[in-house]
Amino acid sequence: MTNRELVEARVDGAVAELRLCRPEALNALNLALAKAFAASVADVTARDTVRAIVISAEGKGFVAGGDVSEMAVDPAQGHVIVDQLLEVLNPAVLALRACDAPVIVAARGVAAGAGLSLLSGADLCVLDEAAKLVMAYDKVAGVPDCGGSWFLSQRIGRQRMAQMMLLGKALSAAEALEIGLVTEICPADEVDTRARALAQRIADGPTKSFGHFKRLLDKASEAGLAAQLDAERQAFVAAAQTEDFRQAVTAFANRENPSFRGR
Repeated sequence: MTNRELVEARVDGAVAELRLCRPEALNALNLALAKAFAASVADVTARDTVRAIVISAEGKGFVAGGDVSEMAVDPAQGHVIVDQLLEVLNPAVLALRACDAPVIVAARGVAAGAGLSLLSGADLCVLDEAAKLVMAYDKVAGVPDCGGSWFLSQRIGRQRMAQMMLLGKALSAAEALEIGLVTEICPADEVDTRARALAQRIADGPTKSFGHFKRLLDKASEAGLAAQLDAERQAFVAAAQTEDFRQAVTAFANRENPSFRGR
């Protein structure tokens, strides 16, 4: 299959959607799908006109982790496949976090392994109310990848993450909503529509400001208070130099609604 067949990338105005298309394998990540996804991420994150990104998937499941069946062909060489996959996927994870455009995941069914990592690394997530979130690394004697140990430890805490890894505990959609891992849950047939609606709303917002916000969140886990105060100051000074900021404060003073342009 070609990259275009494996990942359907489309841009509608300021919203980009990357749709993984390997439903027969629950969108498990083999090298071909990983390369197609990474190429699509590189493309949309390089576009200044993209102000929100939706990551979705075909079929009944979101992403069932890495494709273990390919590793099982020659288990002694499984580490080579893992290394190749992460060499491709890690830059994509970094690009999604570094870009100003917020990322929204639309997930149905199971999100396991790297699929759970991609979900937890998103800024917002619309989840199928019957979905199940599972580490699954304990089943294959692996460890979290694609940023899962970093994102999940911040989003749900070390103790809950340890239960998922060491005891194989799955999270239901209701539990994921209760602990703040996902933004909202809804019936499976509404997931894509709701995620696109959120993306459109966000794409109408102050994109540069959102980018500064994303980076501040990521620094907060590592910085002390003094360093975070300095980072906030620098980010706000930079945001205050944007066209959106100047227009918004004028609109506020005139009791008008701002119209953001993402610059």
